[in-house]
Amino acid sequence: MDAIKEFFKDQAKFLRKEVWEVALQIGEHPELGYKEYFASEVLCRFLQKHGFEVKRGIAEVETAFLARYSGARPGPRIAFLAEYDALPGVGHGCGHNLIGAASAGAAVILSKSLEIPGEILVIGSPAEETSGAKVTLVEKGIFENVDAAIMFHPGSQNVPIISSLALDALEFTFHGRAAHAVAASNFGINALDAMINFFVGINALKKQISPNMKINGIISEGGNVPNIVPDRTVARFYLRAQKRKDLDELRELVIRCAEGAASMVSAEMTWKKFEFSYDEMHTNVTLAGCFMKNLQEMGINYIAPPQTAMGSVDMGNVSRAVPSIHPYLTLGTGTEIPHTRDFAQAALSSDGERLVMLAMQTLALTGWDVLNDKKLLQRIKKEFRLHS
Repeated sequence: MDAIKEFFKDQAKFLRKEVWEVALQIGEHPELGYKEYFASEVLCRFLQKHGFEVKRGIAEVETAFLARYSGARPGPRIAFLAEYDALPGVGHGCGHNLIGAASAGAAVILSKSLEIPGEILVIGSPAEETSGAKVTLVEKGIFENVDAAIMFHPGSQNVPIISSLALDALEFTFHGRAAHAVAASNFGINALDAMINFFVGINALKKQISPNMKINGIISEGGNVPNIVPDRTVARFYLRAQKRKDLDELRELVIRCAEGAASMVSAEMTWKKFEFSYDEMHTNVTLAGCFMKNLQEMGINYIAPPQTAMGSVDMGNVSRAVPSIHPYLTLGTGTEIPHTRDFAQAALSSDGERLVMLAMQTLALTGWDVLNDKKLLQRIKKEFRLHS
């Protein structure tokens, strides 16, 4: 490892206690999406202390922020993405306290070099666990002129190259006509019958679609009391597929199924998206290879092959806008299950501290390579153009 990277490793050791305190503070004060006032402020103050210019409430999202540090000379712009929302009843069961601290720590490590070119950004992105503020940040142009977007996520294995499923969140409402269920049922239009027809149709559709497509739904409103013909029923569905184009086709099939179910009982049907749509994650393999090389330089020998996460991430939308990576790094023994209290406890333990230390160093080293290796950046951008 060259001298400048050894310098960054020394800076990481110097910052270890402070960065871990950031992770602990966020982890011990879990906040749900769009309510992460404490976590956002902890990260902003840390970055400001180390010379970053911070703008809070970007893109009209109160708990989002943009921190900037300009280098000594012109160059690329790289963005480290911070997440910091928690899960209801669980706390930081996805380790987002570690993500926010590691991204901020990596940016500060890089800023300590007098030779740094370009610009270092830290983008605070709330609500990954719910509606995904990265979608809004992309749409509002926060990632314009960014050359690479980099983050990590705690997991059960070291996986530099991941993909994820595209997601649509759809709400279907069936509108009927209320009537007395015994004395005048023939005057009613039963919205629950339409809903049941819809679910029967969905079950049939599931047998016809690709195994890579997923349809999961619940009835959130099914009527009020048994002696009134329900005039309104509501269902919510998550639709997923490996590619956005396949998901668009699946969405149309499901909508037609709902329309048919309504027409069978002369009901009306409306639908809407109740959460943001996520695109599939496109890992920039060139950038991920750089991260992998630095991970190996940090002494990590076991690296898992590329994997498709069976969930969906708002980083997928970022990856359609700029070259991006979203690698997973092992938390503890890798046996703790995400979205559980055990995982949240691991994220507050010495295992969490070791992971923050590894992640922020690997992220910083990768950021340095992108900022200083013009040929590497050209390859990253060429790959991005070919797959856009």
